[in-house]
Amino acid sequence: MELFLMQLFNGISVSSILLMAALGLAVTFGLMGVINMAHGEFIMVGAYTAYVVQKLFQAYLPAGVFDFYCLAAILLSFVTAAVLGLILERLVIRRLYGRAADSLLVTWGISLILQQAARSIFGSPNVGIKGPSFLEKSLKIHGMLSLPYKRLFILMIAVLCLACVYWLMYRTRQGRNIRAVMQNRDMAAALGINTGRIDSVTFAIGSGLAGLAGCALTWIGAIGPTLGTNYIVDTFMTVVVGGAGSLIGSVFGAVFIGLGGTAFEFFTTASIGKVLIFLCVILLLQLRPKGIFAIRSRALED
Repeated sequence: MELFLMQLFNGISVSSILLMAALGLAVTFGLMGVINMAHGEFIMVGAYTAYVVQKLFQAYLPAGVFDFYCLAAILLSFVTAAVLGLILERLVIRRLYGRAADSLLVTWGISLILQQAARSIFGSPNVGIKGPSFLEKSLKIHGMLSLPYKRLFILMIAVLCLACVYWLMYRTRQGRNIRAVMQNRDMAAALGINTGRIDSVTFAIGSGLAGLAGCALTWIGAIGPTLGTNYIVDTFMTVVVGGAGSLIGSVFGAVFIGLGGTAFEFFTTASIGKVLIFLCVILLLQLRPKGIFAIRSRALED
């Protein structure tokens, strides 16, 4: 029983990473209708940013302040991925609105370019990152049941990201404009909303959230040029199951994929567990093709 509870907690931590990656993708996919296959590479960019920050702290700062690298890594992972996303949107993505098939092929090509760039800069082998000392311990619950501080910290970051995105979307003028563009782009433009700027800012924020997910991944495993490839499918499934553009849908999709996958793997094997969660997704989409919490709007129903 304790092993099963630990496996469920691991599933929750996986869900939290999927949630951070899916939050931005859910909004940008619902807003722009662009299938961004390079979203996984923003996860990789965030992970390598954390790796570089750690190396800089080790090389140039006293050992006593090393643990604080995680704060700088969190901030810079978001900023680096967001800036890269903004550049990508300005140069490429904005020319692909309404062209789903073209956007899929172009962004897939961009993902390959970013992977090769990572291989050229950091090498092909995976690299590991040492976590802060205060995250190396575990919270003892009972017997063999213990919760690693690393995964608790990742869960806390995911909850904070969700709260920030909710505040942005439902408590600010910017969020109101984003939702207006999602519901009816032409009408929003007619009312004076700069839809181009909304697209750029939203895409940058979504990319930054993927960078945060990559930073979190560095504390639970090795990272490499293909890191994003391992998560892009699960991230898209999270968005599709929950419903594009829906925050509560992103939460549901992340929990469904993360907890469901780990539960199936516990009772079967990793491969069979992945097959079973895919079957569950297929059955769910047969019942709700637009996701459980799909936003009802003219933009998404066209």
